[in-house]
Amino acid sequence: MKTRAIPYGRQHITEDDIKAVAEALTSDYLTQGPKISEFEEAFAHYVGAEYAVAVSNGTAALHLCALALDVQPGDKVITTPITFAASANCVRYCGGEVVFADIDPNTYLLDINSVRAILENAPKGTYKGIIPVDFAGRAVNLEAFKELAEAYDLWIIEDSCHAPGGYFMDSKGERQNCGNGNFADLAIFSFHPVKHIASGEGGMITTNSRELYDTLLQLRTHGILKDESKFTNSIAFAGGEDGYPAWYMEMQQLGFNYRITDFQCALGLSQLKRANQGLERRRRIAEKYFKAFKGSPFIKGQSGIVAGHAYHLYVIEVEDRLGLYEYLREQGIYAQIHYIPCHLMPYYRQFGWKEGDMPQAEKYYEGCISLPMYPTLSDEEQDYVIEKIRSFYG
Repeated sequence: MKTRAIPYGRQHITEDDIKAVAEALTSDYLTQGPKISEFEEAFAHYVGAEYAVAVSNGTAALHLCALALDVQPGDKVITTPITFAASANCVRYCGGEVVFADIDPNTYLLDINSVRAILENAPKGTYKGIIPVDFAGRAVNLEAFKELAEAYDLWIIEDSCHAPGGYFMDSKGERQNCGNGNFADLAIFSFHPVKHIASGEGGMITTNSRELYDTLLQLRTHGILKDESKFTNSIAFAGGEDGYPAWYMEMQQLGFNYRITDFQCALGLSQLKRANQGLERRRRIAEKYFKAFKGSPFIKGQSGIVAGHAYHLYVIEVEDRLGLYEYLREQGIYAQIHYIPCHLMPYYRQFGWKEGDMPQAEKYYEGCISLPMYPTLSDEEQDYVIEKIRSFYG
């Protein structure tokens, strides 16, 4: 059957996508043009947030969130060890201290009980914020985290890179979309090629706070603003007479060039139009994997189909993970491991983190493997993956 390699993730580019990018490339703007705000407005509507700020990538989004929330050297922020390193690194970019809490072995998400124990064992005010991650596409119950955060005066950044279109049901039985801003101060998304919506590289920040939104816009572009109501230098200094001249701008804080281009946003807009279609396909693939491996003695951690799960990844825990990984590669199936626990990366070990600190995360890492999961994965290709996994375990 196999005619080409089967990766764990793959972008899906259509003729409509190509047309949208070509139109942007032949327009008057390659960057700082109208496609950026168009994409921001459409994405904010998609997740149900008031505001959205498009940036160069998901890591930039995390960094800007930490800056906007005024993370200072020495500030302690709690996050999960089972995530891409950027979720933690954004705190370090600002000189803050990352404190890891363990995961729930049933969901692989940040364990609220582990977070609560950390907070209860320190004087109030020790910690500044929490960064929960919608790992693999499964939505964190942010309502519960918000209640905990309010008790300890903490902010929340929701890392929703894996979960556009994901949701959880709140205590009232109402759907709460990932990134809608109802419980987190800020949320971030990534448009890397293997994500649900691809723009090559790119990221988005969503929020319901006008103040944070304005701060993010300024930080995204070198700390420069063009709102004359906020200028501090005089009209005379600016070179005007009756008002500030049109060219005038002020850099009032240290920002960055974290802008995204118009042609990337054109691609993102085109992809957003079929986001729900891709999401449904991911869920059908997940359901097929679940049915295929249900009750298998070699699968240790497969859960049932979860409502609201966006299925960026389909993760199973297995015996002889290395053997399976290498066997699948020999068969042209490029499964992946998500993730090496952040607290055991050499960079974070220097701060005293060691094996045994996060027992659930470390146990998970011993057997986790992510199977191919993307909308253009064909039924025939998925059958091949399933067949080869069964074959390996005899």
